[in-house]
Amino acid sequence: MIALLKSLGQMPGTISCGSVVAALSLSVVACEQKIEPEVVRPVRSLVIETHLSGDLIALTGQLHARDETKLAFRLSGKLLQSSVSVGDTVKAGQIVAQMDAATERHARNAAQADHAAAQALLDQTTAAERRFGILLKEKAVSQAEHEEAVRQLKAAQAQVNATRAKLNSSEVQLSYTELKADATGVITAKGAEPGEVVQAGQMVFVLAHQEGRDAVFDMPAQIIRDGMLPHQEIDVWLADNPSIKTVGHVREISPQANPSTRTYPVKVSLDSLPSGMFLGSTIVGRVKLRAGMQTEIPSSALMMREAHPAVWVIDPNTRTVQKREVEVAHYHQNAVVIASGLESGERIVTAGAHSLHQGQQVTLLEDMNDRR
Repeated sequence: MIALLKSLGQMPGTISCGSVVAALSLSVVACEQKIEPEVVRPVRSLVIETHLSGDLIALTGQLHARDETKLAFRLSGKLLQSSVSVGDTVKAGQIVAQMDAATERHARNAAQADHAAAQALLDQTTAAERRFGILLKEKAVSQAEHEEAVRQLKAAQAQVNATRAKLNSSEVQLSYTELKADATGVITAKGAEPGEVVQAGQMVFVLAHQEGRDAVFDMPAQIIRDGMLPHQEIDVWLADNPSIKTVGHVREISPQANPSTRTYPVKVSLDSLPSGMFLGSTIVGRVKLRAGMQTEIPSSALMMREAHPAVWVIDPNTRTVQKREVEVAHYHQNAVVIASGLESGERIVTAGAHSLHQGQQVTLLEDMNDRR
């Protein structure tokens, strides 16, 4: 500051007070503006390597029947009794429940009476027409009288047909008050109890057919896209007893995801059903995915930016970090498999990622350790 005043004093001419004040102000501002150097963050890093891999993936699922039927009455009414319980084995045609059939039975009995009366009238008119035919040949009755007998016979026949149709219909309605198993299998669920009023079509029992068993798994879209093939072989075993095992093949991959889990149901047809593997059992399925280029990074390297997974890629020339969005194939306990977004040979930050910002300069802890 003194040097500044001396230099001003040596200038020719008169120096104004304003010039001195301005000079002093500039000097003070210059002293206050101290440039803070940017902090160089030390980070751990990893050089990306891709490798060809057909991963073995284990998934948990359940054993289901290949075919299931929801047993329901075709009529609405009061459930009178059910003769089976959940877990019971039933045969095809076996009665499993009955509805109060008083109304239907009364209608059937009335239809039987009407049909019997119509049949009796038909018998009478048939005999009358036959007699009038004989008398007409003997000219004992007129042609008009014979035609009237024929008309009455036709009317009686029509009545018999009508009452027979009504009787058949009432018998069908009566049969609907009995609920029968449509196949041999196991009752897996019950939807109504005796005394309840059930609606037509309401599920009373669920019947799992005896023939065919499926292992059903909920698989992430990435596994299906990258590795699941139609008819692919899958090893299956009981979750609580791995010695009980079998082999199956992919039978069906659902085209629609579960809206809550965003996973896709996959049905695996079992080649054989070992003893001890029952419906509803928790099972494990192991599938080998198609071989492909895999990139695995530590979980600590992954961060979320605007709801997208990303990593910090280190520029080898400037040692600054650049955000890179990636697509995750699947997660492991301490690692993440990347489907796309990284190239072999690139270096990423594996520790300290959450304290960085775009373009920040970093120093590698690996280099610091080497210098020591």
